[in-house]
Amino acid sequence: MGDAEVMDVATLRRVDRWVGVPLCAILTAVRRLSAPFAGSPGSPTRRLAFIKLAEQGSTVIACDALQRAIEMVGRENVHFVAFEENRFILDVMDVIPAENVITIRTGGLLDTGLQTLAAIARLRRLGIDTVVDLEFFARSSAVLGFLSGARRRVGFHPFGGEGPYRGDLMTHRLRFNPHLHTSQTFRLLVEALHAPLDLLPTFDLLPLFSDQEPPRFAPASGETAHVRQLLRRAAGGDALRPLVLLNPNCSDRIPLRAWPSERYVELARRLIERYPEVRVGLSGAPAEAPAIGDLVRQIGSDRCFSLAGHTTLRELLVVYTLADLLVTNDSGPAHFAALTDVDVITLFGPEHPKLFAARTPRNHVIWAGIACSPCISALNNRTSACANNLCMQNIGVDGVLAKACELLDARLTGGRPHSESRRVPQPASTT
Repeated sequence: MGDAEVMDVATLRRVDRWVGVPLCAILTAVRRLSAPFAGSPGSPTRRLAFIKLAEQGSTVIACDALQRAIEMVGRENVHFVAFEENRFILDVMDVIPAENVITIRTGGLLDTGLQTLAAIARLRRLGIDTVVDLEFFARSSAVLGFLSGARRRVGFHPFGGEGPYRGDLMTHRLRFNPHLHTSQTFRLLVEALHAPLDLLPTFDLLPLFSDQEPPRFAPASGETAHVRQLLRRAAGGDALRPLVLLNPNCSDRIPLRAWPSERYVELARRLIERYPEVRVGLSGAPAEAPAIGDLVRQIGSDRCFSLAGHTTLRELLVVYTLADLLVTNDSGPAHFAALTDVDVITLFGPEHPKLFAARTPRNHVIWAGIACSPCISALNNRTSACANNLCMQNIGVDGVLAKACELLDARLTGGRPHSESRRVPQPASTT
């Protein structure tokens, strides 16, 4: 799934901390010194840019906020700034024009710095008057928004130390509410543009859930036939239904979210044993191909195959349109799949499904809900002292298998299962 060289998440975090903190402090001083000469941020919004550099899954969750901005200023006046490797999902969603997506490469520190300066220059040329910062407490996005020249800058502020320091660069400062779903949070950032500035962060507006699902992905002409052929080669046969996809995330950027790989092996074996016609495909990025191949060998069935490194991200979305079920931890694929008709079982542990679960009736959450879970959030910059993800280990195979069988049986009989989020208080044993 793509093979661009990018900086790893640890490097990006270090840069955000060691470069971002002093920059935010310096620019905060600049802002306060220049305040008497700055124009009023209260004029109407005419041209708006969202900043969401990382995490494609969160971009899907932001769809409602994007649609609200389009209602306010028109589709042609909404822009989006993202890392280059994350623009894929924006192109697939097609909510804003492709030419309105501003990307930054992350191939190295110097290149990323130059790309960031180019993005700032473009925002200034476009005359962006409003920036909505969808990053929770990243310093890089706060700096980028301030330097864009936008008079209105909406984002989170660590009132009373409720979150990492990012200076005082926002004109519309909001308090992060850890009890709202992220889609509501993103929508409120846009709605804050209409709130009285002197009252913020107090915000007299009820958070709403949109009934509108994310835009549906439609393969282009010939894509489905091409991917069917790709699946036949990978599976070693023509029979492709029912098709179950497992996403073990062997190199997840947040390893605490990973369900133990041996559980995926057992789940695949038991599905293959129960359903004589089922095919099980394991997906993953090119770097994960060796580990995924090892899991396929452990499963030991000619009805199990690897897709790791064999598809682009767009082709993987086409695979989702042909599949019956996806089992994955809380990661991008759970949100990508929300753009298709596939049923998804999402396994949650260190983060809370109330905040991050995909908003679709085809998403079925399993969360053990042990006492130390969730342990990562926007308020701690998504870091944790945990070195042993018991929250994921407490999700046993029996509970996942039962839900998978319910969904597959409903598919095979032409029915539709109901969606639910539930805790599974079961032992860690996979027997």
